[in-house]
Amino acid sequence: MFATPEQFAASNKANIETLLTLANTAFASAERLAALNLNTARSILEDSVANTKALLTVKDAQEFINLQTSLAQPLVEKAVAYARNVYEITSQSQEEVSKLLEGQVAELNKGVASALDKAAKSAPAGSDVAVAAVKSAIAAANSAYDSMSKAAKQVAEIAEANVAAATNATVKAVSTGTKTTAKKAA
Repeated sequence: MFATPEQFAASNKANIETLLTLANTAFASAERLAALNLNTARSILEDSVANTKALLTVKDAQEFINLQTSLAQPLVEKAVAYARNVYEITSQSQEEVSKLLEGQVAELNKGVASALDKAAKSAPAGSDVAVAAVKSAIAAANSAYDSMSKAAKQVAEIAEANVAAATNATVKAVSTGTKTTAKKAA
């Protein structure tokens, strides 16, 4: 398939650049996740200290129940926010990798089409049918790949909407539950 050493070198260079792009995407995602985890750990530590101090000032059971109820809501909201951030980071990374792979598939298709055209020009008479059949098979495979890619994107969008709805419902349920607990305690 490679006619010259220059084409071989260019192909290797493109492959190395693709690998570097994948590595940079992975490192950027890991960096974002590490920063998120450190910030979350810091926030949890600060909240724990503040909550402990608040609990030490409690004088009776009613005040304890009210304080416990008021502390539950922010914890759930922070947990949901953390989960959303992790989901967002992983989704963005997956999207970047998908775009890169789509570009690679497009380049591969161009290379195969070019090779087929060259082969068709130097093929013996009567081989037009075989070349047309191969081109048709490649077109069908590309169409199937495009359909699967579009379906995967739709599934990802639906999953993202479901995650958002579930997290909002969780926060709302906890909020309603803590208000009900506080009213019962009163």
